[in-house]
Amino acid sequence: MPIGQDQIVSINYVLKNEDGNILDSTTNGEPFAFLSGHEQILPKLEEAISTMLIGAKKEITLQPAEAYGEYREESVQKANRSDFPEDAELQEGVQFYATSPDGQNIPFTIRSIEDDTVTIDFNHPLAGETLTFEVELLDVREATPEEISHGHAHAAGGHEH
Repeated sequence: MPIGQDQIVSINYVLKNEDGNILDSTTNGEPFAFLSGHEQILPKLEEAISTMLIGAKKEITLQPAEAYGEYREESVQKANRSDFPEDAELQEGVQFYATSPDGQNIPFTIRSIEDDTVTIDFNHPLAGETLTFEVELLDVREATPEEISHGHAHAAGGHEH
């Protein structure tokens, strides 16, 4: 039976890049749970999981356009060191947030620092990557009204943030 809207879906997964390197995994931790139909995971990944049976395992490969998009050079910009808070510790690879004109937080990563020029990258860290998920469907249950109103899964036994 397909997984529908407003269900709590619990999975174990291993995420690998095109070279087979593990990028993320639930192997040594708790399973990952999400509220279906609320864009909490990549749409193509959720679509593939939605047809699985509990206990089933599946390998799902997503091309960049189905995952975090193509890498866009125009999303890399130069900023002045003075654009950052005075106490900010700037290092390559560190992620910060900019505020868009409409008030949304937009993440970016520092790519390089040369004198007073900071190169920042607004691409998602996995943009341009072909990703493979090895997924095991552990459980599916109806979401509680509280989970639906909060927009996310709660831990067994109640609310946990």
